[in-house]
Amino acid sequence: MTATVREGGPERPEPVTVDETAARQAAEQARETEWRKPSFGRELFLGHLRLDLVHPHPEPTAEADSRGEEFLAVLKEFAATRIDGEAIERDDRIPDETIRGLREIGAFGLKISREYGGLGLSHYHYGRALMLASSASPAVGALLSAHQSIGAPQPLALFGSDEQKRKYLPRLAAGEISAFLLTEPDVGSDPARLAATATPTDGGYLLDGVKLWATNGVLADLLVVMARVPDRGITAFVVRADAPGVTVERRNAFMGLRGLENSVTRFHQVYVPAEDRIGREGLGLKIALTTLNTGRLALPATCVGAGKYCLRVAREWAAARVQWGRAIGEHEAIAAKLAFLAASTYGMESVLDLCDLLADDDRNDIRIEAAIAKLYATELAWRVVDETVQIRGGRGYETSESLAARGERAVPVEQLLRDVRINRIFEGSSEIMRLFIAREAVDTHLSVAGELIDPHVALGGKAKAGARAGAFYARWLPGLTVGRGQNPGSYHEFGPLARHLRYVERASRRLARSTFYAMARWQGGLERRERFLGRIVDIGAELFAMTAACVRARRYAGTAEADAVAELADLFCTQAAARADALFDELWDNGDGLDRRAAERVLAGRYAFLEDGVQHAPPDAPWVAEYPAGPATVPNVRRHVD
Repeated sequence: MTATVREGGPERPEPVTVDETAARQAAEQARETEWRKPSFGRELFLGHLRLDLVHPHPEPTAEADSRGEEFLAVLKEFAATRIDGEAIERDDRIPDETIRGLREIGAFGLKISREYGGLGLSHYHYGRALMLASSASPAVGALLSAHQSIGAPQPLALFGSDEQKRKYLPRLAAGEISAFLLTEPDVGSDPARLAATATPTDGGYLLDGVKLWATNGVLADLLVVMARVPDRGITAFVVRADAPGVTVERRNAFMGLRGLENSVTRFHQVYVPAEDRIGREGLGLKIALTTLNTGRLALPATCVGAGKYCLRVAREWAAARVQWGRAIGEHEAIAAKLAFLAASTYGMESVLDLCDLLADDDRNDIRIEAAIAKLYATELAWRVVDETVQIRGGRGYETSESLAARGERAVPVEQLLRDVRINRIFEGSSEIMRLFIAREAVDTHLSVAGELIDPHVALGGKAKAGARAGAFYARWLPGLTVGRGQNPGSYHEFGPLARHLRYVERASRRLARSTFYAMARWQGGLERRERFLGRIVDIGAELFAMTAACVRARRYAGTAEADAVAELADLFCTQAAARADALFDELWDNGDGLDRRAAERVLAGRYAFLEDGVQHAPPDAPWVAEYPAGPATVPNVRRHVD
């Protein structure tokens, strides 16, 4: 890092320049490289349907279930009487009394161990709590999620010292709010370019830099900050939000999630004691990624809540609204949308429940499953809400306040569309999630054959790698030709749903073969075939969701809901298989090459004439704002809640 002086202005750190190879190496070093536990998702991408890893469906313990349900009853009463979602949307603010009430019921300590004063809820009940809170106000759900899923409690629980846990976790459980600060004005999904620095000094570090889009940053008492220790790598720190030199420069405003306390936060010569470093120097990115392994399950919970809300709105409206002599739900065009809403909500909840309970029993490595849950639910929820707007028609586009003023039911569907949209960007955009999952999905191939396609490996190394790869593929490839999915009697315990599991088994082998063919064809160039890899991931996601749907249905065997749940599972799997089949077709028959060439021409300005004829915003500001180094020159807008 160097600093330059701009004429007429204060110092501004130069952006960290990192080439593509270095950026990829930084991301690779942050990965969890070992697989110490079995992984259903990993095996699925290798062509193995390891049903034994998810069936019988994991269940919460009786003790965890009792405590979880007890809290959910408290939260339900609180949400109904003390969370005014309409007021939060109108005022763009969660009232202080609501935040104080959340503290009183222990909502800021949902995932914190009871040893440190928290409620110690399971992942399953934590997800249910977020689902409920978000249905009352998405901003409240985001407040609780950002605090506990990626904020200070999780990295401290996973990587903090005993002293740090004793010092901070009781405070966080009691209601001190936390935020996670990684993103910078010029750094998003490429953290190798992180510009914030933590310079070693006597007894600690001096923290300098600017962080963007810190959810809870305006309210937070404690911050988890990622900064670069010179020559030692990105490192994680716990920082007091009221420490000298910390300034909240701005509260950001967004399309949706009104009430979100999201900040631009500046650090200028902020002293951080060495004992507030989390883990060793250089471990920051690994801490962030490991935290997100289960932290990502918070967003699917809110998406399932959105699906449930939309399903009820659409069902009641489609039955009440009459056009051409029949309820609109009886017309095939709307009936198809209702079927999609019901199936998708069931599928999303099946994925969420399975992942949460797998996280609770802690027998499996769920890094792939959790990432799939985030990707799958956020993409599907967007379609669910969009279709609900369409079913509601003009009333879906009208605000709930306007509906109420006209004497109609105040259903905030347009707000939900605005609120749910961010989920495809939060905590890793869908595009980045596909690349992350794809990297994990091909990990075995890179382990056995990576040196064959690495241009930096010498000829002798390639020869050894070739022998190793040949031995592996000689065993692996023949196993992809036949499997249980070709036996009409397999998976018979699932009854009519067995055909869907047979499809999953056959499709998983086909998926593995397709991945192998792509590696053989493109070798090192496969990493740039992002759309191909994205389709591979999306197919795997559909197969995982189908498995979750069937296993969940089997869980209901012998109950009053068994037949209805089986019907939903069959509906969902039929739709999911159709999507997977279309993706398989697009693997090799697509317009990717044409699109790449067109994009190059667009970037070169060849089609700039197409932009004529409209009034464009004047280019009077940079695409990325500059934040000069030094102390803040604006008032600290940090909000305090006593």
